[in-house]
Amino acid sequence: MHLAKILAATVLALTPVLSAPSLAQQQQEEPSSGEQLLRGVLDVLTGRNQQQPQQQPQETQPTPVTAAQALQAALAHPRRDEDRARDVYRHPAATLDFFRVEPGMTVVDYMPAGGWYSRVLIPYLGRDGNYIGLNPRLDDRFAEGGYWDLYRNASSRIPSDARDWVGFEGARVFGLNTDDELDSFAGTADRVLIFREIHNMRRYGWFHDAMVAMRTMLKDDGLVGVVQHRARRDAPAAYTLGDNGYQQQEDVIALFNAYGFELVAASEINANPRDPANWEGGVWSLPPSYRGAPEGSQERARRAEIGESDRMTLLFRKRP
Repeated sequence: MHLAKILAATVLALTPVLSAPSLAQQQQEEPSSGEQLLRGVLDVLTGRNQQQPQQQPQETQPTPVTAAQALQAALAHPRRDEDRARDVYRHPAATLDFFRVEPGMTVVDYMPAGGWYSRVLIPYLGRDGNYIGLNPRLDDRFAEGGYWDLYRNASSRIPSDARDWVGFEGARVFGLNTDDELDSFAGTADRVLIFREIHNMRRYGWFHDAMVAMRTMLKDDGLVGVVQHRARRDAPAAYTLGDNGYQQQEDVIALFNAYGFELVAASEINANPRDPANWEGGVWSLPPSYRGAPEGSQERARRAEIGESDRMTLLFRKRP
């Protein structure tokens, strides 16, 4: 006889035991051992003893963060409280968008110095990105123990500085000088960014080595973004060789073209038409340096109204 028939026969034999008790009896009387056995049998027959699968709580998937949201988060971080006053002149969100910088990229930042843009780029690039601070090779003209130490021994200094700037957040950080071995970085960079350093590259003789290093590190479709103090179109060549900070936009385009970069686009994001760009003391006459304008003077106040320098914003593509 099958188990089911045996169980059914058992139920029929014990049916009198299962006459329904009153509500009071249900509340006051404990079932006998026979009743407990029979109820177990019934549970088997009806399937009521089978455990219902526990409903697993659905995992909440994090809402994807857009590149724009990631950039705004980096810009709004409290570590930038002292930097933020210059956003009105440097337009970091619009500038990085124009340079087509996105999280996860490998970005070379030429001469990061005190890390103003590093504090934006490293967290913005995120855990999947790489940030490479690239400094020039310093020869015997640049004495040790002062400002120029910012640019020495980049391979150890820049990662160390980055920990001070952003802790361990964001992209992996590397430091290089242009005379370091670059083969392991060849063809890895999506972007190279140069913020207001073309004049230094020219006046100190760094331009050639820097451009060769950038071409080496960039991918075949890599882009170079440049922000640079812009001279007036009628400025004499003697004024635009580097010592005054200002550069002719046409000269910068021609120099990049000579090193195998073609202009992709130009923007007025960082333009300032109030800047006459002919200061005797060069670009350092304007904020934040105010060269030649003592604190509290009317001249200083006038220059503060002008703001920071007029700047070109250029995007170049590496030519094969």
